[in-house]
Amino acid sequence: MKNNFIKSTIILIIGGIITKILGMVIKIALTRSITIKGIGIYSLILPTFNLFITLCSLGLPVAISKLISESKYNKKKIVLPTIPLMIIFNIFLMLILFLIAPILSNYLLKEKTTYFPLIAIGLTLPFICISSIIKGYFFGLEKMLPVTLSNIIEQIIRLILTITIIPILMKKSITIAITGVVLINIISEFTSIITLLLFIPKKTNITIKDFKYNTNIIKNLLDISLPTTGTRLIGSITYFLEPIILTYVLTKIGYKNNYITIQYGIINGYVYPLLLLPSFFTLAISNSLLPVISNSYSHNNYKYTKYKIKQAIILSLIIGIPCTITFITIPEFFLKLIFNTNKGINYIKITAPFFLLLYIQGPLTTCMQAMDMAKTAMSGTLISSIIKIILLFILSFFKIGLWSLIIVNIINIIFVTLHHLYYTLKKIT
Repeated sequence: MKNNFIKSTIILIIGGIITKILGMVIKIALTRSITIKGIGIYSLILPTFNLFITLCSLGLPVAISKLISESKYNKKKIVLPTIPLMIIFNIFLMLILFLIAPILSNYLLKEKTTYFPLIAIGLTLPFICISSIIKGYFFGLEKMLPVTLSNIIEQIIRLILTITIIPILMKKSITIAITGVVLINIISEFTSIITLLLFIPKKTNITIKDFKYNTNIIKNLLDISLPTTGTRLIGSITYFLEPIILTYVLTKIGYKNNYITIQYGIINGYVYPLLLLPSFFTLAISNSLLPVISNSYSHNNYKYTKYKIKQAIILSLIIGIPCTITFITIPEFFLKLIFNTNKGINYIKITAPFFLLLYIQGPLTTCMQAMDMAKTAMSGTLISSIIKIILLFILSFFKIGLWSLIIVNIINIIFVTLHHLYYTLKKIT
């Protein structure tokens, strides 16, 4: 188990480095193609995109990974029945998004150019869902190579399409270009699915009977996935409400809509993506940790569970501390290198120290899910999100511009990380 954890983590870190580099190149190409105005508009629809991505998979990848790692049921009976059920569910989500898109674009986001990109989000959902379910299967088996390769190929496809297609679409209009950015996900996710399927053992026989669901298995999956989804959904809904609250309050007290769009784009297009660069290390640790903790905890091996949790936190800090120091001291270097801009320096210097806590938050959340504490994680996220929304609404009236968003996000990071740390340590001591 120890060797598998180390091997899995190394594979995911190497793959994460490659994926992150490709992601940076994509970000550079995208930023220079659609300009800061386009980044601002794209940032407005990202909360909605993240919300529906959370809904489209219902937390099943985590649940599938956990059940497979515990070896309680036949693997085919865990994975295959979920696919037709989730396709039907995603068609339902698409219809909902099609219906609410006019309201979101015209009245809540107050940016008409977001309508077609919002519609495009709905078309990507089934592909994202199926891809994530298959990845959950491989995570449960602790086979990280298929997932890593699929992620790399997915990013390569996204990069090629971003470089070749988006500049052409930009000549037509900014709306068409941003819609194209969203629709690229269909092709990249489909490529990811094909790559993953190539790693399914050739001797695997799949029949129609394998797609019939077992009530007990579905119940166990939902017991794990729904609290996990609840946690992510709360975060996504909060993120979804961010631009709506900011736009409403700031325009009410005199800020121009163009200013709000550009500043929101700087924070979500430059500042947070830069500060989240080290997160691919912690994501690799989290993905490797889930099957290991699930297995050891289910077999009452609490000493080993505690050891792996401490190891994950230490590894996250070893990575996070030097990155944080670098971001604080020379943020302009990375902004210029990656995004060809110097906007957002002050935001970065204030926010970077607190992102160190965010780097350990991911592994802690994974540990809670593995130890059947998903409901506890969800309650902590819910309390923090309520506080965040209330504070965002109040602070936005203080005429401090988008600093209100920076402040409430810092408070959110501190609260959730300390909450998860307290309950994780309490569980194993």
